[in-house]
Amino acid sequence: MAITQVQPAVGGGRLPAKAVVDEAVPIRATCIREGHDALGAAAILIRPDGSEHSRVPLARIPGTDDWSAMVRPDAEGQWSFVIEAWHDPWGTWQARARIKIPAGSDVELELAEGSALLAGSAGSLGTDPRRQVAAVLADASLPAAARLAATADPRLQRVLIDEPIRELVTACGPWPLLVERRRALVGSWYEFFPRSEGAHLGRSGSFATAATRLAAIAEMGFDVVYLPPIHPIGRTHRKGPNNTLQAGPDDPGSPWAIGSSDGGHDAVHPDLGTIDDFDAFVTEAARHGIEVALDLALQASPDHPWVTAHPEWFTKRIDGSIAYAENPPKKYRTSIP
Repeated sequence: MAITQVQPAVGGGRLPAKAVVDEAVPIRATCIREGHDALGAAAILIRPDGSEHSRVPLARIPGTDDWSAMVRPDAEGQWSFVIEAWHDPWGTWQARARIKIPAGSDVELELAEGSALLAGSAGSLGTDPRRQVAAVLADASLPAAARLAATADPRLQRVLIDEPIRELVTACGPWPLLVERRRALVGSWYEFFPRSEGAHLGRSGSFATAATRLAAIAEMGFDVVYLPPIHPIGRTHRKGPNNTLQAGPDDPGSPWAIGSSDGGHDAVHPDLGTIDDFDAFVTEAARHGIEVALDLALQASPDHPWVTAHPEWFTKRIDGSIAYAENPPKKYRTSIP
């Protein structure tokens, strides 16, 4: 057996495919074998703890060697799946028997082989449909056509789907599947500058004033508010109104020029409030069914405390200055990489 072209796969399985909780994930693979005998295949979905979640039969796509099915992970985490393919003795026997028995070729031999296959896979209970149909196939007092027709028993079909007769099983995988919460699939984001909400001349808005806007944002149908960096803003190379290169003492600067004497990436701009004020903002957003997303910005002002505390984290030029972002001849005046 050969199993190739497994999907979903990213980078040949080096990176996980992605899904969300309860999403129907399409699994597909090319499964081939030598000869004309029947082939069976299944997708095994593996939970993050390594236990088997489900085993779903793959169905052959007509006219191809491709097989497909849907799996449905029901929790977040690092899942995976495995593709198995095998020689299907029962499918092989059925294909052969449905041709040879009506044609009167090796009738009793074929029926005996079918009976042995079922009996060998049956459980010990007499109510097992495999044992019951095996007995019918072996009953020479019945017409051959009636004995063959007994294999269409729906109870037998269900059992053989759940417990197929398998030989020469080949496995391919595991293939990684990252399952995230449903909000990772789709969301409506509102870019929200908290310093602009409730601001007056000479006074910045804050988390407290911004929180009063959340109800209106929710009413518009947004379910995520995205905040630009909320950290202290540097003063070196700060720009003024309308992108001018001269900033007045009260000009706020760009929130992406992170870091001043008030702190860096681990601090909140004092105009916005405190960590407790931010927590209260997040709580109020949740009350309206809104999540808060923060911009993970790597930019830093030359005034960032880490420039002094950890100069090895930055690129130094030959004159000892810290290099900052530029696209020659243009320089981004408010930040460094």
